Amino acid sequence: QLRRVPVEVGDLFLFTTDGVHEYVSDQALIAAIQAHPDHLDRAAREIATRALHAGSPDNVSCQIMRFDALPQTDAQGWFDQLTEKPFPPELDPGMRIDGYRIIRALYASARSQVYLAVDEDSGVQVVIKTPSVNYQDDPVYLDLFTHEEWVGKRLHSPHVLRVIEPSRPRQFLYTVSEYIAGETLRQWMHGHPQPDLHRVRDLVGQIARGLMAFHRLEMIHQDLKPENILIDADGTARIIDFGSTKIAGVEEITSPIQRLTLLGTRLYTAPEYLLGEPCSSRSDLFSLAVITYELLTGHLPYGEHYDETTIRRLTYTPARQWVPDLPLWVDWALEKALKRNPELRQAELSEFLHDLTEPNPAFVTARRPPILARDPVATWRGLFIISALGNLALLFLISRL
Repeated sequence: QLRRVPVEVGDLFLFTTDGVHEYVSDQALIAAIQAHPDHLDRAAREIATRALHAGSPDNVSCQIMRFDALPQTDAQGWFDQLTEKPFPPELDPGMRIDGYRIIRALYASARSQVYLAVDEDSGVQVVIKTPSVNYQDDPVYLDLFTHEEWVGKRLHSPHVLRVIEPSRPRQFLYTVSEYIAGETLRQWMHGHPQPDLHRVRDLVGQIARGLMAFHRLEMIHQDLKPENILIDADGTARIIDFGSTKIAGVEEITSPIQRLTLLGTRLYTAPEYLLGEPCSSRSDLFSLAVITYELLTGHLPYGEHYDETTIRRLTYTPARQWVPDLPLWVDWALEKALKRNPELRQAELSEFLHDLTEPNPAFVTARRPPILARDPVATWRGLFIISALGNLALLFLISRL
């Protein structure tokens, strides 16, 4: 059963099993709590002991909860919480912030600054991300910035960037994560314009395992793209940037801060976002399939003109149009993962990975492709030969006239 009741600071809630409240009177329960107002664990033990002495043969469980503080529920209260710590100043090499020494700037944009730093206690290199002063009065931006750290602390996967909990109190608003020497997948793609199918499967498998860490916790990344994937010197892929992540239940919480619904990059965003429809783990699958298609072909499956006004009219461009020697069943696996209707995609990331590795018999029985799709090179060669023979025959007839 679920009940919703208003609470105030100082309110006490007493939870007991029937093995307690059927053997201890309400007056005795209240007396035990009043006898130990500052030691509620003692009060709980005393209540349980009274139930046992009264002959309770059932489960004897008792929990007492007191609300010492509550969040403010108005918009100003939310904003005050988010801005409790000031923005850090612009950081230069050699500057120190809460025990971290700045080595150099790694990246800067209108939304944030990223620095390489060293923890002076441990000597470990870390990455510090600071918010941009351009958004100091923007509660939506601050909500997303703090949201990213909350998400990162709960994810544990070798294919997800690790967020670090600072061991010292923070005087400013910033986040700390592990430092990985490497390049983004976008940079990797520029250096490897035609990776083989085996390498693509390996990378996509790693990214998928990172996404699975989100999905196990009922989270959806929502902004998967090559710029948000890091490849280290050993070839290990890690998902970074969690600011757009959707957490099950969070959107149902009443908040004066209006969270954005479309946070991802449009070209990699699933159609359901653009159409205002519910998203799911299959939305992340769509984004991963776009990346897979781009890795294999150097192109996007729906081109550059992909938005809410055109999505209903777009048709899938077979990957074999760009890579004729790509196995047909791999192309079918991509086409299924890139369906506009999420219900027609693979149900799980693991199913998509399997379809990329092993021919799915369902694809073969569902349809037999035209000759042009099965072997475009041979088809065009045959058409050329037929055309040439036809021209020769025509010349022969003309010469006889």
